[in-house]
Amino acid sequence: MPNTIKTQDINSTVWNACDTFRGVIDPSQYKDYILVMLFLKYVSDVYSHKYKTYLDKYDNNKARAERAMAHERFNVPKNSHFDHLYENRNESNLGELIDIALADLEDANREKLTSQDGAGIFRNISFNSNNLGDKKQKNSRLKNLLQDFNDLDLNPAHLEAKDIIGDAYEYLIANFASDAGKKAGEFYTPSEVSTLLAKLTKYKSGARIYDPTCGSASLLIKAAKEVGSNDFSLYGQEANGSTWALAVMNMFLHGFDNASIRWGDTLRNPKHTEGDQLMKFDTVVANPPFSLDKWGSDDLKDDQYNRFYRGLPPKSKGDWAFILHMIESAYEDTGKVGVIVPHGVLFRGSAEGRIRKQVIEDNLLDAVVGLPANLFFGTGIPAAILIFNKGRDQKTDTLFIDASQEFESSKNQNKLKNEHIENIVATYQQFTNNELATGVDKEKFSYVATFKELEENEFNLNIPRYVDTFEEEEPVDMPAVKTEINKLQTELASVQEKMNMYLEKLDL
Repeated sequence: MPNTIKTQDINSTVWNACDTFRGVIDPSQYKDYILVMLFLKYVSDVYSHKYKTYLDKYDNNKARAERAMAHERFNVPKNSHFDHLYENRNESNLGELIDIALADLEDANREKLTSQDGAGIFRNISFNSNNLGDKKQKNSRLKNLLQDFNDLDLNPAHLEAKDIIGDAYEYLIANFASDAGKKAGEFYTPSEVSTLLAKLTKYKSGARIYDPTCGSASLLIKAAKEVGSNDFSLYGQEANGSTWALAVMNMFLHGFDNASIRWGDTLRNPKHTEGDQLMKFDTVVANPPFSLDKWGSDDLKDDQYNRFYRGLPPKSKGDWAFILHMIESAYEDTGKVGVIVPHGVLFRGSAEGRIRKQVIEDNLLDAVVGLPANLFFGTGIPAAILIFNKGRDQKTDTLFIDASQEFESSKNQNKLKNEHIENIVATYQQFTNNELATGVDKEKFSYVATFKELEENEFNLNIPRYVDTFEEEEPVDMPAVKTEINKLQTELASVQEKMNMYLEKLDL
């Protein structure tokens, strides 16, 4: 009987396969080759497993087995199967064969693997690209890649757990993000931050969950897992075509076949609509691009969905454009919104200040959570989480949490540990349960502000205005300092005397 395949087996094998591309193309690009090949291998192995199961069931009757296979998750044409590509790994046009295989796989599963506009998830990648070197180098690299993946058994019967492929995919995306540096922020939110945001916006069973800037969909998946049941529906949109493709594959690898992940610019062209209105959701979460320039203000002055009636954000900073879209996408009276923002969103004036004032006056702001610096790939600046709640009733207080010191320091990037996440979430839950009085909750950590306080601060949400984190310096022992200075001066005089003596000897 084959050995059970564990998550670390897949992680190790696939991460080693990256050596094929290291030094040839940028990690933000070669991640696509690796993750597409993982998807193809998984789909092929599942298809083979199912086909064998039906052959056993129908006494090797191929016609009956093939009829049954027509109703499976994916139809894999013979030339699209990984095994076919591996058998032809020595062909001189291997890159072309892989591209044809992917195109045929798309055609055979058009409903699943293409966007509403007809674009397939593999359209932004070519294994026949000159980026992979000249013909000889390219064939050698692709042959090595197929060899690496051939050693990986993704037959569902051999896997340790049903989530193993999805977990491996997430692991790889996280590692690619670490390698990709600044570009990583375009497709990945660190796992611990996603977990925190998902817990802060947790919704009951039956939730409709939406991420308008979903990247590779890790945050959306985290939010789904917080529901605590399989009764939820997932929706996302992503502007970058390559990243949208990762998100679609990520959903299938996690078993979320019915997720609706659309490709396009959410602000200019939201794809999740019902009639001529925005679709509404129970939970809306996102990590939008920070302070996006040229986000579409000129095109959206007369927005058909009326998302910007509180004010049009400045054209050079799209933060509030995404926030307002999210608020308008949440169900009235019940919807919840959680968004990661740069700190400037909390206090910048002019158009943003007017929008912020209106949102607060509309009694939507539940909480402001300040995060530690250096949590995100590609930027060391600290960020914050804003929680908006459209079901606040008469409550007008707002919770402020300064979690800037809630982290574990690491060489390249700080991390939130479970205890940090739970501390933040527990405080927020106490607030939502009306268990916190106004004023200081936990010293130097949390504060419940009244609407009047926000108003007196001119709706500036800068966290230090509410959470006092001032640390008094220890009193200076002046006599001890004087004694230390005298000691140093004596030592310095002695050193100078010796230096003069040595210089005199050198002159002789």
